[in-house]
Amino acid sequence: MRLPSPLYSLYERRLAASLAGAALPRHVGVMLDGNRRWARSFGETAATGHRRGADKITEFLGWAEPLGIEVVTLWMLSTDNLSRSPEELSNLLDIIEDAVRDLADSGRWRLRVIGRLDLLPARLSDALRAAADKTEGVEGLQVNVAIGYGGRHEIADAVRSYLASQADSGATLAELAERIDVEHIAEHLYTRGQPDPELVIRTSGEQRLGGFLMWQSQHTEFYFCEAYWPAFRRVDFLRALRDYSQRERRLGK
Repeated sequence: MRLPSPLYSLYERRLAASLAGAALPRHVGVMLDGNRRWARSFGETAATGHRRGADKITEFLGWAEPLGIEVVTLWMLSTDNLSRSPEELSNLLDIIEDAVRDLADSGRWRLRVIGRLDLLPARLSDALRAAADKTEGVEGLQVNVAIGYGGRHEIADAVRSYLASQADSGATLAELAERIDVEHIAEHLYTRGQPDPELVIRTSGEQRLGGFLMWQSQHTEFYFCEAYWPAFRRVDFLRALRDYSQRERRLGK
């Protein structure tokens, strides 16, 4: 149940004030879950839920940016999602294309598209690459849009990329197997050059990761929120940050 508007605004301001001087994450990952269930609760179509979820993205980035968060990774489409019904998938891909293009057109954030773009229709892959290229010179908050993304695929691609980079070195496969280490894989991840996520938020009440940023999340804190993504509010985000700031992060020490 939502608080009446004046009380809600007061509570939100107090939450925001409680974060002043708190340790906040540099990189936040978000699993945008619950679009279909949100739509179903109103008797609407899945496409309506996906469109409402896409509209939430700009709002969310507007909350994160003034807090000094450097990187946000948004899981918009998993490799598993590609097996959805042709009609729903077609609508979803169109919505994703529109959402990413709108983010690029805003000129506010630098986009990086991560995932197996080769699994997507060529038209969409080209549009996503063009959107990311358009923001290449933008400073400030970096936004990774994970589309056709799977954690196992990312690790496999990183290993494949490393081996390809060593193809001209003359080393044998046995020598490469002996030489490869964690830093070599990290250098070929989709998120290379960025800090690992300190906080991952999953909406909709589901409490599983589904392969999101598997390699990068060794020391990540996780926050599971009951709200469906289209209904996710700034106060929900602030609660997640407050929870993160209150945890003791020993990082395995």
